[in-house]
Amino acid sequence: MTPKAIGNRIKAKGLQKLKFYCQMCEKQCRDENGFKCHTMSETHQRQLLLFADNCDTYLDQFSKDFKDEYLALLKRRFNGRRVQANNVYQEYINDRDHIHMNSTQWETLTDFVKWLGREGECKVDDTEKGWFVTYIDRDPEAIKRAEKKTKMVANDEEKSERILAMQMQRAKETSSDSGISSSTELKREDDSEEKITFAMPKSISTATKKVQAKATVNVFATDSKEASSDSKRKHKKTPEKKRSAISELMEENEKSKKKKRKDSWLAEGIVVKIVTKDLGDKFYKVKGVIEEVFDNFGAKVRLLKGERVIKLDQSHLETVIPQVGRPVLVLNGYYAGNKAVLEKIDTEKFSVVIKLSSGICKGRVIEDVPYEDVSKLHAS
Repeated sequence: MTPKAIGNRIKAKGLQKLKFYCQMCEKQCRDENGFKCHTMSETHQRQLLLFADNCDTYLDQFSKDFKDEYLALLKRRFNGRRVQANNVYQEYINDRDHIHMNSTQWETLTDFVKWLGREGECKVDDTEKGWFVTYIDRDPEAIKRAEKKTKMVANDEEKSERILAMQMQRAKETSSDSGISSSTELKREDDSEEKITFAMPKSISTATKKVQAKATVNVFATDSKEASSDSKRKHKKTPEKKRSAISELMEENEKSKKKKRKDSWLAEGIVVKIVTKDLGDKFYKVKGVIEEVFDNFGAKVRLLKGERVIKLDQSHLETVIPQVGRPVLVLNGYYAGNKAVLEKIDTEKFSVVIKLSSGICKGRVIEDVPYEDVSKLHAS
């Protein structure tokens, strides 16, 4: 518990520089001078002689230990989850006594991850954010648990189907018990003809009396002409109300607004963003100003950083929405070509609210304008 011993223990905590670590001797040096003294020591020379006699055995053992510890951490910490390979490696090297990668057969972590994918130890995929790994659990008990889980899910589905079938059968039975029956043909119980008479008032006409005097009357028969006239009266359309002049003007205005939309929205002086990766990551998501429009769908864009001019197609560009209160240019719709001021941004509807600052309708506030119909004006 001397001050020097306590200081040495404090210094020994945590990670040290990898180039000052000897894997054969499992010794960590704090600086270059200490590592140089260690390499010149007799114990280190003996370890080097042992390694020279059988280098493949030591290399394979170090590689196996590194792989086993890495996969054990991946299984214990991120079992079955897709995780970035470097995150697992950073947690692995937190242990001071771990096997260093420079003593294995792999030079870099990328080579190690690719080897895991080739050997089928993990599912490996390369993304823009780096390499990702997913542990494949081949433990027989884990496989049994997975099979049991899938079987339980299948049994639950079958049980729910049986319950649903029983409910449907019960619903049919209750509907039949409640007296709901299907339609059948009207038949008389006996063949004897019955006379159906009606007690009519005395003031009834002679024509109706003749009808009453008939031997048999079919009560359920109806005159086809009367039925057709009734159906015509029922289906007769009510006359439409005459539209007002204001409603007609509003409809014409809406039609004219729809006709004003065009396929090309490029305009000089607006700020746009490059959304294609064909030019490389250097120009991806870079903003610029349109200096010239050619062939309706092509533009010369001067980058805001670097003052470089690039010819791009409209499909490779995207409009830019500035902050509230900044000037914009309307690119499409009824008010295309007018300047405006951005009043509000609605992120849920992907639209903005603008106030026109030029044109005949200057001062008018327009709502629900899509993002692609306006773009930021470059401050000259």
